[in-house]
Amino acid sequence: GCTKVSPGCKYCYAERMAVRLKAMGNPNYQHGFELALHEHALNLPLTWKTPQFIFVNSMSDLFHENVPLEFILRVFDVMRQASWHTFQVLTKRSQRLAELSHEIQWPDNVWMGVSVENADYTIRIDDLRQTQATIKFLSLEPLLGPISQLDLDNINWVIVGGESGPSARPMNEEWVVDIKDQCLAYNVPFFFKQWGGTNKKKAGRTLQGKTWDGIPSDISG
Repeated sequence: GCTKVSPGCKYCYAERMAVRLKAMGNPNYQHGFELALHEHALNLPLTWKTPQFIFVNSMSDLFHENVPLEFILRVFDVMRQASWHTFQVLTKRSQRLAELSHEIQWPDNVWMGVSVENADYTIRIDDLRQTQATIKFLSLEPLLGPISQLDLDNINWVIVGGESGPSARPMNEEWVVDIKDQCLAYNVPFFFKQWGGTNKKKAGRTLQGKTWDGIPSDISG
Protein backbone atom coordinates (compact mmCIF):
# COMPACT_ATOMS: atom_id res chain seq x y z
CA GLY A 1 0.00 0.00 0.00
CA CYS A 2 0.88 3.64 -0.22
CA THR A 3 -0.36 7.21 0.24
CA LYS A 4 -0.74 10.00 -2.29
CA VAL A 5 1.88 12.73 -2.55
CA SER A 6 1.31 14.54 -5.86
CA PRO A 7 -1.10 14.83 -8.84
CA GLY A 8 0.28 11.72 -10.55
CA CYS A 9 -1.13 9.66 -7.67
CA LYS A 10 -4.75 10.77 -8.13
CA TYR A 11 -5.97 7.72 -10.06
CA CYS A 12 -3.42 5.22 -8.74
CA TYR A 13 -3.54 1.86 -10.55
CA ALA A 14 -2.07 0.08 -7.52
CA GLU A 15 -4.86 1.35 -5.29
CA ARG A 16 -7.49 -0.01 -7.69
CA MET A 17 -5.68 -3.34 -7.85
CA ALA A 18 -5.30 -3.56 -4.05
CA VAL A 19 -9.04 -3.06 -3.57
CA ARG A 20 -9.70 -5.81 -6.09
CA LEU A 21 -7.20 -8.20 -4.48
CA LYS A 22 -8.70 -7.58 -1.04
CA ALA A 23 -12.14 -8.44 -2.41
CA MET A 24 -10.69 -11.65 -3.85
CA GLY A 25 -9.39 -12.64 -0.41
CA ASN A 26 -5.68 -12.26 -1.15
CA PRO A 27 -3.99 -12.45 2.29
CA ASN A 28 -1.35 -9.87 1.31
CA TYR A 29 -4.12 -7.31 0.83
CA GLN A 30 -6.39 -8.03 3.78
CA HIS A 31 -6.00 -4.36 4.77
CA GLY A 32 -6.53 -3.07 1.26
CA PHE A 33 -4.18 -0.26 0.30
CA GLU A 34 -2.71 0.35 3.75
CA LEU A 35 1.07 0.19 3.75
CA ALA A 36 2.38 -3.19 4.93
CA LEU A 37 5.81 -4.84 5.07
CA HIS A 38 5.83 -8.32 3.51
CA GLU A 39 8.83 -9.94 5.17
CA HIS A 40 8.01 -13.32 3.65
CA ALA A 41 8.61 -11.97 0.14
CA LEU A 42 12.05 -10.46 0.75
CA ASN A 43 14.12 -13.45 -0.38
CA LEU A 44 11.96 -14.52 -3.31
CA PRO A 45 14.33 -13.13 -5.98
CA LEU A 46 17.06 -15.43 -4.67
CA THR A 47 14.91 -18.43 -5.62
CA TRP A 48 14.37 -17.24 -9.22
CA LYS A 49 17.38 -18.61 -11.08
CA THR A 50 16.62 -17.25 -14.55
CA PRO A 51 17.92 -13.67 -14.93
CA GLN A 52 15.08 -11.18 -15.30
CA PHE A 53 14.06 -7.58 -14.91
CA ILE A 54 12.27 -7.07 -11.60
CA PHE A 55 10.20 -3.97 -10.89
CA VAL A 56 10.57 -3.65 -7.13
CA ASN A 57 7.56 -2.83 -4.98
CA SER A 58 5.22 -2.05 -7.87
CA MET A 59 2.27 -1.67 -5.47
CA SER A 60 3.95 0.85 -3.17
CA ASP A 61 6.97 3.14 -2.75
CA LEU A 62 10.12 1.72 -1.15
CA PHE A 63 11.03 5.19 0.16
CA HIS A 64 7.65 5.85 1.78
CA GLU A 65 8.15 7.57 5.14
CA ASN A 66 6.64 4.57 6.96
CA VAL A 67 9.10 2.06 5.51
CA PRO A 68 11.94 1.75 8.06
CA LEU A 69 15.51 2.29 6.89
CA GLU A 70 16.39 -1.17 8.22
CA PHE A 71 13.84 -2.74 5.85
CA ILE A 72 15.07 -0.68 2.90
CA LEU A 73 18.63 -1.85 3.56
CA ARG A 74 17.47 -5.46 3.68
CA VAL A 75 15.80 -5.02 0.29
CA PHE A 76 19.03 -3.64 -1.16
CA ASP A 77 21.01 -6.50 0.38
CA VAL A 78 18.79 -9.07 -1.34
CA MET A 79 19.16 -7.20 -4.64
CA ARG A 80 22.94 -7.23 -4.21
CA GLN A 81 22.94 -10.97 -3.52
CA ALA A 82 20.69 -11.66 -6.54
CA SER A 83 23.28 -10.18 -8.88
CA TRP A 84 22.00 -12.10 -11.92
CA HIS A 85 18.78 -10.05 -11.93
CA THR A 86 18.29 -6.40 -12.85
CA PHE A 87 16.14 -4.51 -10.36
CA GLN A 88 14.26 -1.32 -11.14
CA VAL A 89 13.24 0.82 -8.15
CA LEU A 90 10.96 3.81 -8.66
CA THR A 91 9.96 6.48 -6.16
CA LYS A 92 8.09 9.77 -5.91
CA ARG A 93 9.68 10.36 -2.50
CA SER A 94 12.95 11.63 -3.87
CA GLN A 95 13.84 13.76 -0.86
CA ARG A 96 13.99 10.70 1.38
CA LEU A 97 15.87 8.84 -1.34
CA ALA A 98 18.52 11.56 -1.38
CA GLU A 99 18.69 11.69 2.41
CA LEU A 100 19.20 7.93 2.74
CA SER A 101 21.39 7.37 -0.30
CA HIS A 102 24.66 7.49 1.65
CA GLU A 103 23.36 4.70 3.92
CA ILE A 104 22.83 2.39 0.95
CA GLN A 105 25.34 0.15 -0.81
CA TRP A 106 24.40 0.57 -4.47
CA PRO A 107 24.98 -2.61 -6.50
CA ASP A 108 25.37 -2.21 -10.27
CA ASN A 109 22.27 -4.33 -10.94
CA VAL A 110 19.93 -1.82 -9.27
CA TRP A 111 18.48 0.89 -11.48
CA MET A 112 17.06 3.83 -9.52
CA GLY A 113 14.32 6.05 -10.91
CA VAL A 114 12.01 8.88 -9.94
CA SER A 115 8.50 9.61 -11.20
CA VAL A 116 7.92 13.10 -12.58
CA GLU A 117 4.44 13.91 -13.87
CA ASN A 118 4.89 17.56 -14.81
CA ALA A 119 7.31 20.48 -14.58
CA ASP A 120 6.38 21.19 -10.95
CA TYR A 121 8.22 18.07 -9.77
CA THR A 122 11.53 18.20 -11.63
CA ILE A 123 13.26 18.71 -8.26
CA ARG A 124 12.98 14.94 -7.97
CA ILE A 125 15.51 14.63 -10.79
CA ASP A 126 18.02 16.71 -8.82
CA ASP A 127 17.47 14.44 -5.82
CA LEU A 128 18.06 11.35 -7.98
CA ARG A 129 21.35 12.79 -9.19
CA GLN A 130 22.58 12.85 -5.59
CA THR A 131 22.43 9.05 -5.35
CA GLN A 132 25.24 6.62 -6.16
CA ALA A 133 23.05 4.45 -8.38
CA THR A 134 24.87 3.25 -11.51
CA ILE A 135 21.78 3.62 -13.70
CA LYS A 136 19.49 6.57 -13.00
CA PHE A 137 16.19 6.81 -14.87
CA LEU A 138 13.08 8.96 -15.14
CA SER A 139 9.52 7.70 -15.38
CA LEU A 140 7.47 10.55 -16.84
CA GLU A 141 4.20 8.68 -16.36
CA PRO A 142 1.46 9.59 -16.14
CA LEU A 143 2.69 12.63 -18.07
CA LEU A 144 0.24 15.38 -17.11
CA GLY A 145 1.91 18.43 -18.62
CA PRO A 146 4.86 19.68 -20.64
CA ILE A 147 8.40 19.46 -19.27
CA SER A 148 10.22 21.75 -21.63
CA GLN A 149 13.62 22.10 -19.97
CA LEU A 150 14.68 18.70 -18.68
CA ASP A 151 18.13 18.59 -17.16
CA LEU A 152 19.27 15.16 -18.29
CA ASP A 153 22.83 15.43 -17.03
CA ASN A 154 23.84 12.07 -15.51
CA ILE A 155 20.47 10.53 -16.41
CA ASN A 156 20.71 7.19 -18.24
CA TRP A 157 17.15 6.49 -19.38
CA VAL A 158 13.78 8.23 -19.85
CA ILE A 159 10.39 6.50 -19.99
CA VAL A 160 7.24 8.38 -21.03
CA GLY A 161 3.68 7.14 -20.80
CA GLY A 162 0.11 8.36 -20.64
CA GLU A 163 -2.30 7.59 -17.85
CA SER A 164 -4.60 4.60 -18.35
CA GLY A 165 -7.79 3.52 -16.65
CA PRO A 166 -11.40 4.68 -16.39
CA SER A 167 -10.51 8.24 -15.32
CA ALA A 168 -7.36 8.68 -17.41
CA ARG A 169 -6.26 12.26 -17.98
CA PRO A 170 -5.19 13.03 -21.57
CA MET A 171 -1.58 13.42 -22.69
CA ASN A 172 -0.66 15.91 -25.42
CA GLU A 173 1.48 14.57 -28.27
CA GLU A 174 3.50 17.80 -28.30
CA TRP A 175 4.67 17.11 -24.73
CA VAL A 176 5.92 13.66 -25.72
CA VAL A 177 7.65 14.80 -28.91
CA ASP A 178 9.41 17.60 -27.03
CA ILE A 179 10.73 15.18 -24.39
CA LYS A 180 11.79 12.70 -27.07
CA ASP A 181 13.69 15.45 -28.89
CA GLN A 182 15.42 16.49 -25.65
CA CYS A 183 16.50 12.88 -25.06
CA LEU A 184 17.90 12.60 -28.58
CA ALA A 185 19.80 15.86 -28.10
CA TYR A 186 21.33 14.56 -24.86
CA ASN A 187 21.88 11.07 -26.33
CA VAL A 188 19.74 9.57 -23.55
CA PRO A 189 17.78 6.38 -24.41
CA PHE A 190 14.06 7.16 -24.80
CA PHE A 191 11.30 4.60 -24.21
CA PHE A 192 7.71 5.45 -25.12
CA LYS A 193 5.50 3.11 -23.14
CA GLN A 194 1.92 3.98 -24.09
CA TRP A 195 -0.62 6.65 -24.97
CA GLY A 196 -2.89 5.26 -22.27
CA GLY A 197 -6.51 6.36 -22.05
CA THR A 198 -9.54 4.24 -21.29
CA ASN A 199 -8.43 1.66 -23.88
CA LYS A 200 -4.64 1.65 -23.77
CA LYS A 201 -4.32 -1.36 -26.07
CA LYS A 202 -6.29 0.38 -28.80
CA ALA A 203 -4.37 3.63 -28.30
CA GLY A 204 -1.10 1.76 -28.79
CA ARG A 205 2.43 3.03 -28.32
CA THR A 206 3.62 4.45 -31.62
CA LEU A 207 4.93 8.01 -31.76
CA GLN A 208 5.48 9.76 -35.08
CA GLY A 209 4.93 6.48 -36.89
CA LYS A 210 7.32 4.28 -34.94
CA THR A 211 7.92 2.67 -31.57
CA TRP A 212 10.64 3.96 -29.29
CA ASP A 213 12.32 1.23 -27.28
CA GLY A 214 15.49 2.86 -26.03
CA ILE A 215 17.18 1.20 -23.08
CA PRO A 216 20.54 1.79 -21.36
CA SER A 217 23.29 0.46 -23.63
CA ASP A 218 25.08 -1.70 -21.09
CA ILE A 219 22.32 -4.32 -21.31
CA SER A 220 20.64 -3.67 -24.67
CA GLY A 221 23.26 -5.63 -26.59
